[in-house]
Amino acid sequence: MTTHEPELTSPVDLCTPDGDRLNPSARGWSRTPLHRANLDGRPGTNKRWDYWAVLAGDVVVSCVYSNIDVFGLADVGWIDLVAGVQGGAAIVTAPDVIQLPERPGTAPLIVDQDGLDLSIVDDDRGTRLVADWTEADGRPGRLDVFVELPPGHESLNVVIPWSDELFNFTSKQQARPASGTLVVGDRTWAFGDPDGAEAWGVLDVGRGRWPSTIAWNWGGGAGRAGDHVVGIQFGAKWTEGTGATENGFLVDGRLTKLGNELEWDYSWDEPMRPWRVRDPGGQLELVLAPRYDKHSHVEAGDLGSETHQVFGTWSGRLVTDDGLGLEVTDAQGFAEEARQRW
Repeated sequence: MTTHEPELTSPVDLCTPDGDRLNPSARGWSRTPLHRANLDGRPGTNKRWDYWAVLAGDVVVSCVYSNIDVFGLADVGWIDLVAGVQGGAAIVTAPDVIQLPERPGTAPLIVDQDGLDLSIVDDDRGTRLVADWTEADGRPGRLDVFVELPPGHESLNVVIPWSDELFNFTSKQQARPASGTLVVGDRTWAFGDPDGAEAWGVLDVGRGRWPSTIAWNWGGGAGRAGDHVVGIQFGAKWTEGTGATENGFLVDGRLTKLGNELEWDYSWDEPMRPWRVRDPGGQLELVLAPRYDKHSHVEAGDLGSETHQVFGTWSGRLVTDDGLGLEVTDAQGFAEEARQRW
C-alpha cells in the first residue's frame, strides 16, 4: 500500500455524539462511503453538497445540490467544448429547501423552484440525473442521464482534518459509465453506448466545516489504457499539512490510494497552458491538454469565489500498487484551482 493513512473498513460517525467535533475514529480513508455526516452542532458553519459532472466527449454537463447553512444552491450546467459556449440555470434558496442526507446516495435530492426542476435519485444500479430549465435566451433545456455504479466499483473517501473543529468528509467517485441526452433548444447531444460518445460520471460529495478562507486544486477524469478502464482523482492545497490526501486512481474499478501530496505545475494567469501533476513517489505523472476554461468570479462584500476549471484530456503514466504500469492517452478530464472566502 502506497499510503501512511489508515484505511477504514466499517461504518463510522463523522462527528462526536453531540455533532460538535470531529470523531477521532473518523480519521482515515475508505474504498466505499462509510462516514455518517452527523453535523448536528455549530449551526451556520456546516457545508453539505453533491456535485455531479458527466464527461461526454465534446460536451460536459454538471449538477450541483448544496446547502451551506445560510442558503441553499442548486444548478445545472453544460459546456459545448467544440463551440466554446456554456449555459444552464441556477437558483438560490432558503437553507431548509435544500436538504442532503447524512449518508450520500441514501435519499432523493429534488428541487422545483424558480424555473429549475432538478432531481438526483439513486438506486442499486446507479444514479439518475434529470433536470428541466430555461436558458437565459429563452431556449428550453433538458438533461436526462443515468450514471452506472458497477458492482465492486470503488471510490476515494477520506476525511481531511484541519482541526477537531474544522474538517471535511469527501467522497470522490470517478470513471462511472454514463449515458443519456442533453437538449438545449433544437440541439441534442446523445452520449454513452451505444448511441454516442463514451461518457463518464464524476461525483464530489462534501460534508463538513471549513475554514473561512481556503484554496484548493481538484483534478480527475476517466478513459481507457489498452483493455483497462482508468479513473483519475487528485487534489492539492486544501489538504496540505493535514496528514491526509484525496489522491489516487482506479484501474478497472480498483483504487490505488496515494498518500503523497502531488506536485502541480500550471499557470493561474494562463489556464489554457498544460496542467502537469506528478507523484514524487513515481506512481503518477500526467499532463492535461486544456480545451476550455470555465472561469467564474463572484464578489459579495467580505465573501467571494473565483475558480478556473479547465476541461481537456489527460495523458501520461500510472503505476498501481501491484506494479502494473499503464500508459494513458487522451483520457477525458478536468483540473481546477478554486479560491474561496466563505
